[in-house]
Amino acid sequence: MGRELVLNLLTKGAKVAAIDINEKSLQETAVLAGDRNVNLSLFVTDITDKPAVEGLLDKMISKFGAVDGIINNAGIIQPFIKVNDLSYEVIERVMNINFYGTLYLIKTFLPHLLTRPEAHIVDISSMGGFLPVPGQTIYGASKAAVKLLTEGLHSELSGTNVRVTVVFPGGVRTNIMSNSGLADRMSSSTEGAQKILPAEKAAALIIDGMEQNSYRVLVGKDAKMLDLLYRLNPAYAAGLIAKKMGALLSPK
Repeated sequence: MGRELVLNLLTKGAKVAAIDINEKSLQETAVLAGDRNVNLSLFVTDITDKPAVEGLLDKMISKFGAVDGIINNAGIIQPFIKVNDLSYEVIERVMNINFYGTLYLIKTFLPHLLTRPEAHIVDISSMGGFLPVPGQTIYGASKAAVKLLTEGLHSELSGTNVRVTVVFPGGVRTNIMSNSGLADRMSSSTEGAQKILPAEKAAALIIDGMEQNSYRVLVGKDAKMLDLLYRLNPAYAAGLIAKKMGALLSPK
């Protein structure tokens, strides 16, 4: 989805700095951008490395003159197992990438964004950030932290030039499974595939929400439906998801 966000912004004429720990992935994005990559700069960075993230601001200002917005999209899921079976190493990796990586970028760029005539912060949470998903409890906790961090920022920055948007994607066809170091255990049936939103459409919805200064963006019919259901009847919605996740948590 990060790649599609980059390509969407480039199509709109934006100058984009793409950050990824995977240099190969960045280079592939640059190739796909074609002639548009004249406005694209690549930064190979581990977002869990706070000093490395803090060094990005000067590099980007040197390249572009200013930064007017950030989109925090990087994230990984956990293995589909219960908290009791997760190692602290895995738990810390998920939290470091999903929450602290987001926080480091915000803390690094926010002082500069506040000096701009208009600026924007977009943070990608998840449907799992407001609805409990068994087997993804730590992932959900990290995305719930992103949700409240973003909503808190929205309140704190009210009256400033910095707009803030939190995004809740549902099922989106991305590389998050492989990027998380996991084999794909999700259904690959035609019916299941048809229900998953293409990353290109998800990116377009996110950028549209950013341009409209939306407070929150629900990406996909599943996210919209479960957001409503969880607000109406949290216990029922949680039970529904727990039942659907049962097969993934069964011993293989």
